[in-house]
Amino acid sequence: MRLLVGLGNPGSQYTHHRHNVGFMAVDEIVRRHGFAKAREKFSGLVVEGVIAGGRVAALKPMTFMNESGRSVQAATAFYKLEPADIIVFHDDLDLAFGKVRVKCGGAGGHNGLRSIDAALGADYMRVRIGIGHPGGSHLVHNFVLSPFDPLERVHMEKLVAALADDVGLLISGEPEKYMTRMALLAPPPAKEE
Repeated sequence: MRLLVGLGNPGSQYTHHRHNVGFMAVDEIVRRHGFAKAREKFSGLVVEGVIAGGRVAALKPMTFMNESGRSVQAATAFYKLEPADIIVFHDDLDLAFGKVRVKCGGAGGHNGLRSIDAALGADYMRVRIGIGHPGGSHLVHNFVLSPFDPLERVHMEKLVAALADDVGLLISGEPEKYMTRMALLAPPPAKEE
């Protein structure tokens, strides 16, 4: 069994924010792979299904980003999983907008990942979804808690669809092929100054 975790903040006011791209990815995985309706459990929303012939649980912690580890730890214990069975989808400031990287370890400055690391250790897979960087560190808080602009949103919807369509590659142990597929998506148009 695999546990797919999308990181974000609960509440409709955060739905389309950059910090919620992990929620967007997991929602699209659930939709495209025909999972049943999510239920409240593990201080989150969880739903089970099958992808690439394997059992999968998809979890969205409803604890707010900084407490994500509590929800992920509860689900991991219930399903009797190891950290290596977990795949976490999250936003990444250090990647250019629309870039995707898959790796193990390294929370960087991401509070959701830090919380999971504190609860379980760092030996789980991370799908880093680039949201770009606003420039100065003093701009980060407002940037991650703001919505994508219209052009970014169109591209992010295409990217999230591709993340969902090809997630079977991750479950089958082919992260390099997964990243290659994501890299083939056309970048969004450059912003006009």
